[in-house]
Amino acid sequence: MGIFDLSGRVAVVTGGNGGIGLGIAQALGEAGCTVSIWGRNAEKNARAAATIKGGKVDTCVCDVTDVASVKAAMTATLETFGRVDGCFANAGIGGGGRHAFIDRTEEDWHKMFATNLDGVFHVFQAAARHMTERAEKGDAFGRLVATSSMASLFGTARNEHYAATKAAINALVRALAVELARYGVTANAILPGWIKSDMTEGLMANDKFVGNVMPRIPMRRFGEPSDFGGIAVYLMSKASSYHTADMIVIDGGYTVF
Repeated sequence: MGIFDLSGRVAVVTGGNGGIGLGIAQALGEAGCTVSIWGRNAEKNARAAATIKGGKVDTCVCDVTDVASVKAAMTATLETFGRVDGCFANAGIGGGGRHAFIDRTEEDWHKMFATNLDGVFHVFQAAARHMTERAEKGDAFGRLVATSSMASLFGTARNEHYAATKAAINALVRALAVELARYGVTANAILPGWIKSDMTEGLMANDKFVGNVMPRIPMRRFGEPSDFGGIAVYLMSKASSYHTADMIVIDGGYTVF
């Protein structure tokens, strides 16, 4: 077995039916990992699953804002595959920059936190419970990976609610890395740059936005979901056993230029 061979491993990818999540799920499958795609739309889940080559795949209809839905999805995945070795908490919604901070509604604020932060809490708690129980039986291995954002590092106008959820995810990951290390569980966050996806479709179609942002990307292109495959396979593999509590930026050089 190679250092990046994921045969025998099982990973859950929330929001794995599109965008970055699908790029992650596809790469994990190609590396031999069994993948369970969790998403709210059964048809979209099925279409995504059909693109996974290599490892076994199944899907669960899951709303990460609902703890009962997450528990049911975890139970179903464990019944199907017997174990979960990795959990990629990728499901999230974007801020859109539509409203000024002073006009932010309570409903808008809480909806953002329900998906982007509470959703990660629900999913990671379910995964960590299984991973720690398995470790106590002598099978210590676990990977928790959250999709954060560069908004957690930079000031983003009209997007403070989104940024706040992502900064909280970074802190959550650091805390879990320390708490769960004794169980062989690592916790890391991936911070994407400007990536082509459903969430950014409107921005990418805006010539003014593209004209302002593209010159700040040394790679001179927007990222693709496939750009997250390599980091996902690495973080899922035994190669990353000593790599934890990190905020890994995948942005074509945007943050340093």
